[in-house]
Amino acid sequence: MEDNFTQTPVMDEPWERIRAALELGDTELIRQLLEEIGTTETSLVLSRLNEYEQGLLMTLLQPSEAASIIEEVHEAQAADIIESLAPEHAAAIVDEMQSDVQADLLSEMKKDSADAILEEMPPSEAEETRAMLSYPPDSAGGLMITEYLAYRQGATVSEVRSDLREKGDIYSDYPVKYIYVVDDGGRLTGVAWMKDLVFSPAHTLLERIMISTPKRVRENCDLDELREFFRENRFYGVPVTDNDEVLIGVVLSEAVEKALEKKAVKQFLWFSGIVGGEEFRSMPLIKRSGRRLSWLTINIVLNIMAASVIAFYQDTLEAVIALAIFLPMISDMSGCSGNQAIAVSMRELTLGLIRPVELARVLRKELALGVINGLALGTLLGVLALLWKGNPWLGIVVGGALMVNTIVAVSIGGMLPLALKRLRMDPALVASPLLTTVTDMCGFFFVLGFASLMLNRL
Repeated sequence: MEDNFTQTPVMDEPWERIRAALELGDTELIRQLLEEIGTTETSLVLSRLNEYEQGLLMTLLQPSEAASIIEEVHEAQAADIIESLAPEHAAAIVDEMQSDVQADLLSEMKKDSADAILEEMPPSEAEETRAMLSYPPDSAGGLMITEYLAYRQGATVSEVRSDLREKGDIYSDYPVKYIYVVDDGGRLTGVAWMKDLVFSPAHTLLERIMISTPKRVRENCDLDELREFFRENRFYGVPVTDNDEVLIGVVLSEAVEKALEKKAVKQFLWFSGIVGGEEFRSMPLIKRSGRRLSWLTINIVLNIMAASVIAFYQDTLEAVIALAIFLPMISDMSGCSGNQAIAVSMRELTLGLIRPVELARVLRKELALGVINGLALGTLLGVLALLWKGNPWLGIVVGGALMVNTIVAVSIGGMLPLALKRLRMDPALVASPLLTTVTDMCGFFFVLGFASLMLNRL
């Protein structure tokens, strides 16, 4: 006997249930499903929805609800979702976010899209966000939040308490641990604990309970300096001032930790060949392809430059084919030596043991070390070449090439991070690829150049 109904397939995956609720336009069901999913799988669910479904989800929910979801996913994924919405709806969602999240999200977007959203935001908030976007993302100005409590130093405890009661619904989302005290010009003069505000008599002036001349950081303080600050001071946050000591924001310690994690991921992606930004398989195919090709095409050019040296000395290489065995060894060993020098310079920059202007000092130190290590490595490789082929001149060629290339590698490797730092480029991302290209080209040139001079003896 046949069934008189068709059984609906069971939808086990959370994104399938969300998709079905979107088709029905059932907002309450969507809210219920999102609550069941929780924050841990939000990114996964959104990544399995197509662009139309993501946009529909953001539209059906209240802006505050949509903002809560967007804040749970990665910035690159969030930026793609917000960018696909109409500017007025995107602005309503962005307006519900904290200032630092707003700045991070808009910085991930195309400039035209970000400007269109800012035009739809309240003027005062848009101006504040534009100011934050003007700072480097890994500076105190780029990481700070502008949601903090600040009062005049002449205010009383009673006045502050009244303000907190009246605006409690606004301040409830602020990450409040302290209140900041400023003069009539907005300059930071002190900081007070919330507990002191609770237990002090109502008529007490703030300047009587505040900590005078509190620690602070400048708006242009970079990520390394912020990391060291929070290592030395176990603070929840630190006030940020401009050059006139005017309080403009607060950097939270957790924001610095997230920025350091983001930097580490960026470095990993760079070394893996993903240099165009974060990539997720939920992104459009052309966008993903472009982000990979941006490095691969550069890599082709770099390899052609290195290979052109070999092509120039093609006759020499054909005459002494044994040189082909030593070419990769010399470039690799020199590259390792150079990367050691890069690592030392990076560490000294991080610890404040050296300044970017001290190129001559680094060069002097690395030249001395390069001569010693170059002689040791060159002698070892030269002896191995002699034992293998029985030709001392071959040993002199490959050993001499390795020695000279090691000196070049450690000298450039030591100075490169300092030079890149002075150019306001991230040495951790750029130094190693540049060094690899240089050591390859120089290694090939020294081996084949020396061999050409001694061709009749090889």
